[in-house]
Amino acid sequence: MTRSDLVALLAERSGQLTHRDAEFAVKTMLDAMSDALARGHRIEIRGFGSFAINHRPPRVGRNPRSGEQVIIPEKLVPHFKPGKALREAVDQSAADAEAQVVHVITPKGAD
Repeated sequence: MTRSDLVALLAERSGQLTHRDAEFAVKTMLDAMSDALARGHRIEIRGFGSFAINHRPPRVGRNPRSGEQVIIPEKLVPHFKPGKALREAVDQSAADAEAQVVHVITPKGAD
């Protein structure tokens, strides 16, 4: 799902929001989340998951072309940890999809 898909879905589901209002709401929310992470804050959305900043220490890597060692500096990276409800929903959807595929592939009378 892309950002524009999310905007269209929000506008469609809410009778009161125009497409422009939905776009503004999504932009405002994503900007607020980005700003919070940039300031080092943690974001927790119950039933969905949490966003935090992870620290990656400096390390030694290799240039794949020349093979020479390269120092990779430390950095901070955003990290998403799904909540229990999201993990279970995704797992259930995957199990349902797998069951449908097995049912389609199994020939008639092979039960």
